Amino acid sequence: MSDSRFTVAFVGTGPNPETPVWGESAAMAYRHAAGYRQHDQCDLVACADLVPENARAFAEEFDISPESVYEDYGEMLAAHDPDFVSVCTPVPTHADIVVDCIESGHVNAIHCEKPMADTWGDARRMAETADDYGVQLTFNHQRRFDPAWREAKRVLDDGGIGDLERVEVAPRNVLDHGTHLFDMCTFFTDARPVDWVLGQVDYRTENVRYGTHNVNQAVIQWAYEPEENAGVGTAADGENAADGRLGGFAAVGDGAWLVDASLRLCGSNGVVELHEGGEENRYRREGETEWTGIDIDADGDRVVDSIAHVVDSFAAGEEPETAASRALVATELIFAVYESVRQRGRIDLPLDAEDNPLEALVDAEELSPTPAED
Repeated sequence: MSDSRFTVAFVGTGPNPETPVWGESAAMAYRHAAGYRQHDQCDLVACADLVPENARAFAEEFDISPESVYEDYGEMLAAHDPDFVSVCTPVPTHADIVVDCIESGHVNAIHCEKPMADTWGDARRMAETADDYGVQLTFNHQRRFDPAWREAKRVLDDGGIGDLERVEVAPRNVLDHGTHLFDMCTFFTDARPVDWVLGQVDYRTENVRYGTHNVNQAVIQWAYEPEENAGVGTAADGENAADGRLGGFAAVGDGAWLVDASLRLCGSNGVVELHEGGEENRYRREGETEWTGIDIDADGDRVVDSIAHVVDSFAAGEEPETAASRALVATELIFAVYESVRQRGRIDLPLDAEDNPLEALVDAEELSPTPAED
């Protein structure tokens, strides 16, 4: 199978990527397509978008025949039977489109933009349907392929900071940007399931991104399930705190400065600090006064590398790092934060709520953000 060629189609091309409207469309299909085009086993064969001129511009950019441009993605799937489909539409549409693609019987693998969905129930539905049909389902958590952050994982795995005790993150929001950093927590903790979540949010100014509400500020604690013969928790677990626990902390949005790094790994014998904005990535062992830089050649494109990994994993019959099973860990944490706000207390997982508690609170006017100015 490794010598096979794979056909690729796209649902949701988006507008011109030279002028993205952040929060509405980042035209991520263009970045997906660049990844497939660079892979020597992939042929780009079709695209679909509700805005015909967007689809035609995309097709021209990537040498897709004008006859293979569609408004209806169902027609596209039936006409081309693509091996891979990239779904790059607004978040609330992800679940229905992904499930439609899977149930059509025309698709072998789907790579969907993040976040997974705008409800926990839909996130689970996508993953369960893919499992039922034997379709590879992945999500574009491309930060896993940042060379410096992968080097930090090597430092951690090699015992460079001792046993991992806590992960700290500082996303701009909980869902849209938070999904990346919470997924990186999953990456650094080897996809260990979350045990409980406690969160509080502030949502005073409307912040709708890619079709979903995102809070302005949040403080979050969570604990991972225990490994064999080990407890779980965070330092906030009071008198029950004990050595060997593994937990997390997030300072979100307006309070992100409390962490002062994009992601921090706190170990029994040191700490790693990582940044998304080009600041120094570094680690320091206990007792050392100087930091050691994590200096890695960062040339390349994380999305391109993510796509290559997805294709190579499919060809080898292996589960990708960006598989739905891993994306669910971060996504459940996110919706558990919102449920914690709704219930005004700690949420023990697995999460029972199927909806989006934040959206429900806004709809019920229990959270009433001031509409953003145009």
